[in-house]
Amino acid sequence: SQLKMYIIPFFRKSSRGDFVFSADRLIRLVVEEGLNQLPYTECTVTTPTGHKYEGVRFEKGNCGVSIMRSGEAMEQGLRDCCRSIRIGKILIQSDEETQRAKVYYAKFPPDIYRRKVLLMYPILSTGNTVIEAVKVLVEHGVQPSVIILLSLFSTPHGAKSIIQEFPEITILTTEVHPVAPTHFGQKYFGTD
Repeated sequence: SQLKMYIIPFFRKSSRGDFVFSADRLIRLVVEEGLNQLPYTECTVTTPTGHKYEGVRFEKGNCGVSIMRSGEAMEQGLRDCCRSIRIGKILIQSDEETQRAKVYYAKFPPDIYRRKVLLMYPILSTGNTVIEAVKVLVEHGVQPSVIILLSLFSTPHGAKSIIQEFPEITILTTEVHPVAPTHFGQKYFGTD
């Protein structure tokens, strides 16, 4: 079952339903691991039966940022785990003339510079888009050391490019493979 979950997103011939189901499961796994990296404090709650329970809760100051469009596929997985988390967005596309990543839109919580950031981008191929996104976050006062990149599939080249540019960033991914399934966004949103 686990192997099937990893393989289905690689194949264009899988049905959209199977693809989305498997992708959502992988997203949930990587989101939950990302949340495990965030700071928390101990707390005591009283259960409906009146018993005290010792547990933990996230410290304030976390947010998600999705790199549009494929990163938006990861937002629901984050919301399923943290209903009230703030989510920002960045739209980055390749400039047709220069083929360089260009920022077209960026909207973040106003105090993002004080937050830990879960940067969501499911397919890490060259790393250029993520590098550009991190540069935008840094321009808004975010330290790379508080950024956790959540990715489903990464190439060794893409991960290496990001680490060379921003060695403090944390990258969480389910798979590192020389070939990334670049059709992810189209297949997930049904526009392939």
